[in-house]
Amino acid sequence: MTLLFWSALLSSLVSSLCHSANKHKPWIETEYQGIVMENDNTVLLNPPLFALDKDAPLHYAGEICGFRVHNGPSGSGSVQFEAVVLDRSTGEGLVRSKEPLDCESQREHSFTIQAYDCGEGPDGVNSKKSHKATVHVRVNDVNEFSPVFVERRYEASVPEGRLFDRIVRVEALDADCSPQYSQICFYDIITPNVPFAIDNDGNIKNTEPLDSKRQRVHTFWVTAFDCGKNRAQADAQVVVTVKPSCKPGWIGWTKRVEYTPGSGSIPLFPSLHLETCEETVWNIQATVELQTGHIGKGCDRDSYSDRSVRRLCGAVRGEVDLLPPPSPAANWTATLPTLPSSDSSLVFSFNGSNHVAVVPDSVVSTLSGDHFTLQLWMRRGGSSIQPATTQTRGNRKEEETIVCSTVKNDDTFSHYSLSVHGCRLSLFYWPDVSAARPVKFLWKLEQVCDSEWHHLSLSVQFPSVTLYVDGVTFDPALIHDNGAIPNPAPRQRMFIGACWEPEEKQKEILNNTIPEGKDSGDLLYVGGYHGLLSGVTVRPGSVEPHSVVECLYACREGLDFGDLETLGSGMKVHVNPSQSVLVLEGDDIESFNRAVQQVTYRNSLRFATPGVRPLKLTTSLRCFNEESCLSLKQLEGYLVVLQPDAPQISLSGVGPHLARPAPEFEGPRGVPLFPELRIVCSLSHAVNTAAQGMEALMSDAVAHTLDGCEVQPLGEELNSEREELLVDMDVVRERGLEIINTTAYIAITGAESISVYEDVLRSVRYRLAKGSARFERRFRLSCSEMNGRYTSNELTLEVNFLHSLDSLYHPSHLLASQQQFLHPSHHAGELSGHTLPNPHRNSVVPGAATIIIMVCVGFLVVMVILGVFRIRSIHRRGEGARGGAKEGSSQWDDSALTIIVNPMETYESRMGITADTEGEGEEDEEVAESPDDASDDQRIIIKKEGRDGNARRY
Repeated sequence: MTLLFWSALLSSLVSSLCHSANKHKPWIETEYQGIVMENDNTVLLNPPLFALDKDAPLHYAGEICGFRVHNGPSGSGSVQFEAVVLDRSTGEGLVRSKEPLDCESQREHSFTIQAYDCGEGPDGVNSKKSHKATVHVRVNDVNEFSPVFVERRYEASVPEGRLFDRIVRVEALDADCSPQYSQICFYDIITPNVPFAIDNDGNIKNTEPLDSKRQRVHTFWVTAFDCGKNRAQADAQVVVTVKPSCKPGWIGWTKRVEYTPGSGSIPLFPSLHLETCEETVWNIQATVELQTGHIGKGCDRDSYSDRSVRRLCGAVRGEVDLLPPPSPAANWTATLPTLPSSDSSLVFSFNGSNHVAVVPDSVVSTLSGDHFTLQLWMRRGGSSIQPATTQTRGNRKEEETIVCSTVKNDDTFSHYSLSVHGCRLSLFYWPDVSAARPVKFLWKLEQVCDSEWHHLSLSVQFPSVTLYVDGVTFDPALIHDNGAIPNPAPRQRMFIGACWEPEEKQKEILNNTIPEGKDSGDLLYVGGYHGLLSGVTVRPGSVEPHSVVECLYACREGLDFGDLETLGSGMKVHVNPSQSVLVLEGDDIESFNRAVQQVTYRNSLRFATPGVRPLKLTTSLRCFNEESCLSLKQLEGYLVVLQPDAPQISLSGVGPHLARPAPEFEGPRGVPLFPELRIVCSLSHAVNTAAQGMEALMSDAVAHTLDGCEVQPLGEELNSEREELLVDMDVVRERGLEIINTTAYIAITGAESISVYEDVLRSVRYRLAKGSARFERRFRLSCSEMNGRYTSNELTLEVNFLHSLDSLYHPSHLLASQQQFLHPSHHAGELSGHTLPNPHRNSVVPGAATIIIMVCVGFLVVMVILGVFRIRSIHRRGEGARGGAKEGSSQWDDSALTIIVNPMETYESRMGITADTEGEGEEDEEVAESPDDASDDQRIIIKKEGRDGNARRY
């Protein structure tokens, strides 16, 4: 009984102990990293898979019976992997894949795992499980794939003679998933002896310059290797074509282009095209520049002056020239320095300091009103202008005044000033200096500060102001100036090139100059202009029409484009106002080449100015690859305008001699010098004659415009007290011409037709004062066109004065004439109406001729005196001698004695005309020659008319 009791008791105790032994859960790591090869299914974990249980070493409770795999984040890990227990007592486990893994399809796998103990007995009752641990498995790649080229054939073309860093690039790919086996480690050219090399990136270059003549096409094979040293399954073929050498740039450029006047418009680049050598460009810009250096300012100024252009453009008359050529009537520009100009207008230089023109009050008084048009040519700065003599601190920041004016309008005064400041042009206008508020109109213009000639036309019709710069309209920005304003005094005055100081600082004006060595605060003028001015005019009244302003600057010579309608899409063309710069822009090579070939040179002048015009072509390219974009150098050439057929201006219809009785010249209107003048303008050109196979010159009369004619007395100038030239001023004013009438010449200027000049010149008359008769006068007439570029023939007219005895009735008159002839050294200017030879004209009277003339004059005087005494003796005899006279020729009868001066006798004798046909063989002639400035014989004939009807000449 006792033994059974103790056995039952022990068994009950062991059972009780076993039931209470499985107290703890198994423990595993929280995260595992695993690697598995594509050709294996065992996963190598880090750390190794071990499950621990604190119930060990108890049987069952301390043992690990299994691992369970759960889905990972992707939900598919448990399907592909499983975990098994290798040792229950140690808890060692193993993770393996259920099927082979493919790295290329999925390289990374994730799942969770749990460990379970064996519980309290063999049946696994009351088993416990561990927490879930995450397992990351990476499938290691196996180099199972070989490289494959993207293309089986690669082609490229290159120009010959150059080394290239890259001609073509080949590319191969590997399907392996790992960088080790999927990357291409190197390429290789397997064709031997080819002048090419390949780098590890597949770039192929040439190792030597290629020659298209030696080998036009190069063909070779290349292969690729991955980093596992697997070679490409199939090699790639490379074909390189060698092109003949290509030089990027303009092809077909002609350096010299000739232009024949009268050809209209001609293309400058008829065969020009751009070669980019297959470089892809997305923007092309070409600038064509024609340098018309022969033109001083603006266009066509080598053909017509500013005033002539105004007339040809139909401008309204009445403008006042503020910078006229210096003359006795316009002396306020005499102290201003001038520069040479290609036209007839003067260019005045202003140095910003002491060059100022003060317009007289008599001129300013004609410019009243708030409607006027101010026009001028301006060029700021320039290398030909000397810097200002007085430079003070901050002078460069001051405004430079071009025109400053205060004029009277009825009972008020208005003030305005035109100034430049930097690249800004401003008009300060004060409609009423005593009441209204001033207004400043401001323009920001590049033309103001580019040191080039520009034409400015300012039309003021207050409160409206319009500015034209080179014929283009610019809108102003209005500014109400409320700052410090110098208060102009209510008096008329106008300055050109500066403005006056305020009234309290005014000083006396001396010779239109500023005293040197003074500070700017003490100077008489402020805001001096630094630059060139020309053609400064003001026309009061209505403003100038827009069409006239455009015509004043319109160019008849310059660049143009053939047909704008033929421009391709994306093409743009721009021409500046002076037509000296043309810009083309586009994005297509073919369209751009067609556009360049339509750039033309146009010259509509009838008589184009011959000479050379430099020509430039500048090209700018933009490419997708800016680093390798082409850069083209500037092309330079020149346009040659050939000599046009010169016009011949012929003056005719006036004989070389004009003989009239002296009293006619002393009339109130004088004698017309050129009553039958004819002016003809013709063109001579060569014509091929088929008969002789030679060239002949033919002349065609053309309608043309003259711009000036001049009548000049030859020898000494006119004596203003005794003689003058008269012109019908009504005709001159009606035609809008200008006239300068001095004792040295009379000049008529202005662009007008030939018929107008004929009418004006036919009205030119020569008049003498009473008792101032001469023996002869010589005049010269000439005309010109295009600023004197073409001149006419010089028409010389000799005026002879026919005298009767009444003008020489007293012996003292003859004695006076004798003294004049006998003492030429004391009367070198005028001898009883004779003009002595002028030493400046290289006319010399020989010594022998002088002696003969003096002897003849003396003999003539003696004969006259004897004749007078003889007449007196006859009258004293009275009627005793009335009945009968002695026969013979020793006695004189009481017939009238007539003395006739015939200055035309020598001229008629030269023409083969008999001087006297009466009483041939019965007259004794005594001739006394007198000197004159034309070497023509002047004869005094004493005629005795007797009872027999015959006349005797002495």
